[in-house]
Amino acid sequence: MHWIRRLYDWVLSWAETPYGTVALFAIAVMESIFFPVPPDVLLIALALGQRRRALYYGLICSAGSLCGGMIGYSLGHYAWLTSDGFTAIAQFFFHHIPGFSESVYYDLGQRFEEWGFVIIFTAGFTPIPYKLFTVSAGAFGTSFPLFLLASATSRTARFMLVSGLIWRFGEPVRVFIDRYFNWLAIIFAILLIGGFATLKLLT
Repeated sequence: MHWIRRLYDWVLSWAETPYGTVALFAIAVMESIFFPVPPDVLLIALALGQRRRALYYGLICSAGSLCGGMIGYSLGHYAWLTSDGFTAIAQFFFHHIPGFSESVYYDLGQRFEEWGFVIIFTAGFTPIPYKLFTVSAGAFGTSFPLFLLASATSRTARFMLVSGLIWRFGEPVRVFIDRYFNWLAIIFAILLIGGFATLKLLT
């Protein structure tokens, strides 16, 4: 997957330019729709370069990701299906977006019906590709206010946590984020889903 590494390096290179903040917003938007490299890469580099602005970069990244999420939702809602089946846009996603396929798409539809807010929050906070959920949520007609609330809370929590750790601890925390952050996010998501599943059983 050399092309992924090249994209990763390209994203990181923006931290050395005067346009790092604009690039961070743009990459956060694109990643919520189709782009394979998470904006955390650039967020961490920028925040380490200017720790006093780390929380500001976290807000920029959160805002960009939420904008991208809304675009992805709209794409799924208005340009995903026709009376004849999937559109050319949908087919492009199935064939070119890593991890996306028709079977994944239909499986997500079942998850939306069953879990709603929880599944969107989980995708927004953990390493699960958020882009798969933004487009699919729109295509399956998931409540937009619910989608917006789950996306805003999860994406803001994720990026502000990353930037907040860097603002507080600086370079030493980078190793922790690289090694353990995604695992901790997954554990948190498992506990969240487990809690909701328990509530369902008790009610």
